[in-house]
Amino acid sequence: MTGLEAHYSARDIEKRILAAVRAAGLNPEQGLSPEELGALDHFHTGGVGASRELLQLAQIRAEDRVLDIGAGLAGPARLLASALGCRVDCLEMSADFCAAAELLNRLTGLDQRIAVHRGSALDLPFADDSFDVVWMQNVGMNIADKGTLYGEIHRVLKPGGRYAFQEMIAGETATLHFPLPWASDPADSFLVSAEATCAALGESGFVAELFEDTSDAHLRKATVDAAASPLTLAVFVDNLAQKAGNARRSLQEGQIRLVRGVFRAR
Repeated sequence: MTGLEAHYSARDIEKRILAAVRAAGLNPEQGLSPEELGALDHFHTGGVGASRELLQLAQIRAEDRVLDIGAGLAGPARLLASALGCRVDCLEMSADFCAAAELLNRLTGLDQRIAVHRGSALDLPFADDSFDVVWMQNVGMNIADKGTLYGEIHRVLKPGGRYAFQEMIAGETATLHFPLPWASDPADSFLVSAEATCAALGESGFVAELFEDTSDAHLRKATVDAAASPLTLAVFVDNLAQKAGNARRSLQEGQIRLVRGVFRAR
């Protein structure tokens, strides 16, 4: 899951994408680059910049097979496939987002390197030891059963494979400001502490290579673009400004924290 609700049909999403692309001065008939779509298709805190940083930390190679869980519109998958030449499988629960991801894969000419699958992170439709890297950004906040989630990730990773992730986790006080980008109300949000996250990963057979809190760095870097492009998450997300504002306030007040990590499967 992406943490965003699909309110639109696949046809509506296609129309919205193409309208936003043309409004940004781009011609979808002439082909698009993943960089041109970066503000639209990276459904997570920090956007495409955060994806680039995680790519470097994960040390992904061209020969690696990567699984992106909760892929949304497959923006990170296209970044990986174009920058490194690796093959990426995307898993997404929303049939509408799957259809939109396949459209964008075709428009960027990356449909031969990226496969889109519909399914649940708690029951991955892949064989054991299938992947060199599992990638996940801002997805676990919507999943209550962390043990099953991490167990499934470990199962599909090859021995020594890496799990690279970025997540919002629980801060020192309760989360009060809703709606948030991943949850309309507290019943939709399943945040746990940094300690609980690392413990659950350890119990599932992972060893930490990197785990860091990037909240303060994110707050320093976050800016408002005065000349906003039509290619933004607002194409899909209702009340985006309110949700993003609540997330920033929650970060500032220590109610939530932003972390990233690379863990290796034993």
